[in-house]
Amino acid sequence: MNNSVANTARLLGAGLRALLALTLVTGVLYPLVVTGIAQGLFSGKANGSEIEADGRVVGSSLIGQSYNLPLEEGQETAAPDLKWFQGRPQNGLGTNSANTRYQLILSGATNRSGDNEDLVQWVKDAKAAVVKDNSVAGCTVKPSEVPADAVTSSGSGLDPHISPEYAKIQVHRVAEKNGLPVAEVHKLVDDHTEGRTLGFIGEPRVNVLRLNIALKELVARS
Repeated sequence: MNNSVANTARLLGAGLRALLALTLVTGVLYPLVVTGIAQGLFSGKANGSEIEADGRVVGSSLIGQSYNLPLEEGQETAAPDLKWFQGRPQNGLGTNSANTRYQLILSGATNRSGDNEDLVQWVKDAKAAVVKDNSVAGCTVKPSEVPADAVTSSGSGLDPHISPEYAKIQVHRVAEKNGLPVAEVHKLVDDHTEGRTLGFIGEPRVNVLRLNIALKELVARS
């Protein structure tokens, strides 16, 4: 009996020492080392790829935002604020039914097939809206000029980028709404067009938040 108690106590002591050692290494030292490396070498990415404007954080370069007018009485869907460049549709975003006390944005795709009636109607409505909103005096947008990313949401529903083609068909409308020369707004888009990653991965793209921050600065200077 005494040997059994002694062995049990010895095993418990060894287990407790192992628990304390592993807690120290994996729960304290390892997180501190990884956090230190991340903050030292990749501080921007480690902190959420934050974008600042006017001395405050206004968003992340990895998450798309809406640029809408405030909801009016009786409205269920906010109208886009057409003085800003618009991002991709956000039909993929889910609704928060688990905790209704908070307005959570849930990332997700539409999960609808290409021949789904709802999806087909969303695309038709989105294309009509893009043509209508971006056709201004002296510049009419044709339905054939509307790129796919202007009428479809991304897999996450929160894509922060649009194609250069979609940005450029918005130029005349943005210039008109802000009283800017079209050439200056075109240059703004060109300056904020990113090429393929490493020259061959992905497609050229424009970060809408960065573009709108630059637009705000251009309006202020003008």
